[in-house]
Amino acid sequence: MTEREEYITPGGRRRWSAPGRVNLIGEHTDYNDGFVLPIAIPLVVTCEGVRHAADDLVRVGSRQRPGEPVRLPAAALATERDLLPGWARYPLGVVAEFGRRGHGIGGLELDFDGAVPAGAGLSSSAALCCAAAVAVRDLCAPEVGDRELIDIARAAENDYVGAPTGILDHAASILCTAGHALYLDVRAFGAADSGGFDQIPFDLAATGLRLLVIDTGQTHEHAAGGYGDRRAECAAAAAALGVASLRDIDDAGQLSGLTDPVLYRRARHVLSENDRVRTVAELLRSGADPREIGPLLDAGHDSLRADFEVSTEVLDAAVDAARAAGAYGSRMVGGGFGGSIIALVDTAAAGRVEREVRERLASKGFPDARTIEAVAGPGAGAVD
Repeated sequence: MTEREEYITPGGRRRWSAPGRVNLIGEHTDYNDGFVLPIAIPLVVTCEGVRHAADDLVRVGSRQRPGEPVRLPAAALATERDLLPGWARYPLGVVAEFGRRGHGIGGLELDFDGAVPAGAGLSSSAALCCAAAVAVRDLCAPEVGDRELIDIARAAENDYVGAPTGILDHAASILCTAGHALYLDVRAFGAADSGGFDQIPFDLAATGLRLLVIDTGQTHEHAAGGYGDRRAECAAAAAALGVASLRDIDDAGQLSGLTDPVLYRRARHVLSENDRVRTVAELLRSGADPREIGPLLDAGHDSLRADFEVSTEVLDAAVDAARAAGAYGSRMVGGGFGGSIIALVDTAAAGRVEREVRERLASKGFPDARTIEAVAGPGAGAVD
């Protein structure tokens, strides 16, 4: 009997998926208790799994890493973490977090296949965690609600992997619905048993528009580098201003208390980005022409580049090329230090914008860019 056959029990294997996400607007605001406005993209991580009640062995595998299946007792997840391959820590962190919260797990086999490009700013790691989370919930703990599921996925990435992300990525992967942008008030969502988010209709095709996501090929990694530094700087700015978080600042004049110019710029970005999220949400709710959000996308990028300093030469080049080719608005997305940009374009101009961005990057010796269309899709759940 093979290892796989041992795990296929009566009832058979089931399948789930969780999407990546792209933010229309709202970068680095979630861990400051602010506002975000993401959509789920049509790129997903799938999980095929089965529960095996005869023992407590947990096995995870990945089609992208066929030589690295991991198998260990559930009880060893807490002590063996540092010995695990980096990719396996995401789904195993989810399993460990379910167990830590008292949910009976037993034996599991989970096999993953991912189409969300890693390091592109499209939340591939959150999609992996959320695919694991919905699978483990349905197999082992169906009483777990979406809010706890989001917290489990976030805790796995924060505590088990060591990536200091906020809840934006996991909330988007779980809560987004097809044809809508998710307006999330992070503070309100975390403080209540219900509410704190709203689904806003988002159908660009009806107005002759497309939202392009252009992956520059310059990867980033949340578990290392400047992302954690930016979180620390925001926390330091809030402490210097005597508030719990930068969400508590609602007027730019209050930032005058920051004497450190770096902390001042970081706080100014958060304050202005929250304003942009609210304005974009209001425009979309009102039925305004989505082209009107273009300047706000541009302003968001300019703030991320100058005040938050998370853009890069390749991201700036891609944004500049998209704007020059006729995009109504363009900006980097995700945590920064690499990844992707978005460009809001007329359908008829999409090919030109994509071509001119690729040509600009090639002329500077950057990697070939990959483009997808971001159509607002559904959140995580069972596939069959």
